Amino acid sequence: MSNIPPPNQALDAQRLGLYLQIQGIFDTPEIRLEKIGGGQSNPTYFVTGGKRTVVLRKQPDGDVLPSAHRMDREHRVLTALRDATDVPVPRTLLYCADASVFGTPFYLMEKLEGRIFPDYRLDGVSPAERTAMYRSMAETFAALHRVDWRAAGLADYGRHSGFFARQIARWTEQWRLSKTGESADIDALIARLPAMVPQDDETVLCHGDFRMGNLMFHPTEPRVVGVLDWELSTLGHPMSDLAFNCIAWHTAPSEYGGLADLDLAALGIPTEAEYLAHYCKAAGRADATTPFHLAFAMFRFAVIFEGIAARALAGSAASDNAASVGQLSAAFARRAVECLDSRDLAPA
Repeated sequence: MSNIPPPNQALDAQRLGLYLQIQGIFDTPEIRLEKIGGGQSNPTYFVTGGKRTVVLRKQPDGDVLPSAHRMDREHRVLTALRDATDVPVPRTLLYCADASVFGTPFYLMEKLEGRIFPDYRLDGVSPAERTAMYRSMAETFAALHRVDWRAAGLADYGRHSGFFARQIARWTEQWRLSKTGESADIDALIARLPAMVPQDDETVLCHGDFRMGNLMFHPTEPRVVGVLDWELSTLGHPMSDLAFNCIAWHTAPSEYGGLADLDLAALGIPTEAEYLAHYCKAAGRADATTPFHLAFAMFRFAVIFEGIAARALAGSAASDNAASVGQLSAAFARRAVECLDSRDLAPA
């Protein structure tokens, strides 16, 4: 019989508290759990015991797609970055693979203090602060892509070549496993993208979900103090990561907090070209994204949104608004096709 409880079963805080006391995290088995909103995939909680609060991330309850929701990978990359690089990440505390403790595998990390903004508009800050925060985002991203992943002990964290071909195949399979309906746009992308893969091959440590909502800024200063949610991290091509980071400039505010049609100058937000220039200077690069990279990033995001919708239907979504967010799959698939159709992009 499986130790994993069915979806929506109450979590056993008493058992978790005892385990964390035995592991030396808390001095008491009496703990308080507070679910953290915002994430759409791996459930995340503040766990408080006595005067100490830590953060717990766990695999969702119920069935998960192959290779998805790997808590061991998140724990591993965070530990490596914290120990060997200047990329700002929380300090990890422990990893538990035993599903009987808390329903699924999980890990603990320190609780950072700072500000998280749900979208790229950065509501509530001045234009000058926005400009500085975007620069900090670009510089932090560049620092990640400069990481010597071999020296950090991550040489086996992913394959070293053929990234786009493998990723298109992977997300195609994920679509087939999680789709809640048919999509002519997704079918078109699956048919067109493989023939457009660029010939260049480069490998860096990729975050996989590097966007404003996954960054924590200093409580009062316009600088990144933590990069969060490493679930999709791997060794891969930097332009995949960068294109995903730039989707916001091509999508509307209603489409997961995009920037299209906003007065960027008045808000203090750089144009995409200005942001890319700052990233390239910090990363020591001369090249940037192409329409292929952007279309691939949107295709991948569309499949991720479809997975959220599927988990909502199954009752195992991590966020209360998962059903509405899942509807964005169609919007991002359409944007990806429009990106390819609007540019003269010939196969490489």
